[in-house]
Amino acid sequence: MARDTTEVDFVKLSPTRNMTVLVTSRHAVGDYRSIATQLLSAGHVHAEQVGFVTAPTSPRAQVRLHMAGDEFCGNACMALAALSAGQLGLGIGARTEIVVDASGTDSAVTCQVEHQDSGYYCRLTMPRPSRVEAYPFPGVPAGRSALVRYPDAVHLVVECAEHDQVVRDRAQETAAHLGATEGVPVVGVMLYDPVRGDLAPFINVPSLNSMVWERSCGSGTAALGAYLSARSGGPVRTSVHQPGGSMQVEADHGSDGVTGLRIGGHVRIVAEGTAYVHV
Repeated sequence: MARDTTEVDFVKLSPTRNMTVLVTSRHAVGDYRSIATQLLSAGHVHAEQVGFVTAPTSPRAQVRLHMAGDEFCGNACMALAALSAGQLGLGIGARTEIVVDASGTDSAVTCQVEHQDSGYYCRLTMPRPSRVEAYPFPGVPAGRSALVRYPDAVHLVVECAEHDQVVRDRAQETAAHLGATEGVPVVGVMLYDPVRGDLAPFINVPSLNSMVWERSCGSGTAALGAYLSARSGGPVRTSVHQPGGSMQVEADHGSDGVTGLRIGGHVRIVAEGTAYVHV
């Protein structure tokens, strides 16, 4: 092994096939992006996102997750909660609650974890958006697309019956534009078919030069729930079909708009080991 090689301990998980690598060894924060870029590549461990597990800063939390792009990620939080539950020896059929301190949000998030035969089912309380505002998307009627704003992210939800290549190209162009103009760690464009209940999530993390059609997106699913709740003026409980499988979203609604958000999905631990990178 070369002298400048760094060993990286990792666990690879599949939260609704949104392949996630969690780095469990400790590294300098300044090396996070370099490590993540190498792990993400098809010639390396290969995943859609990378997070780093560290000690919590909140007294409520058992563990902390710092994403490589400094963003908040719902699926990665559920992945870490499942990993933590497994390390606690949670038996099949048993449930526990894991509190995660996460990048991209000021408040720790709570995840209920149930160990099932096929892995773990997680139900995560999500941060509420700052606001939901109209935002045009080419070829879509007014009122059928909106920007769901968070302090660290924006997710554009677009209602469209077909997700053909023309629409996908427009989604990628819009995500690139928002990434260049909004100044947030993560941008998402969520193509949603309201008849089928299908969601195609596209994620742009500008600091990592990462633009990916993900198999599922927890934060995007929550943004969809917020959009649907704001549009209907009431609560939402629905299952959302994505390329990696189904996720559930619940949105509470009150006089001030969306008052609570929760997502649910299945997580499997698929691999663990040591990777070698150059930093």
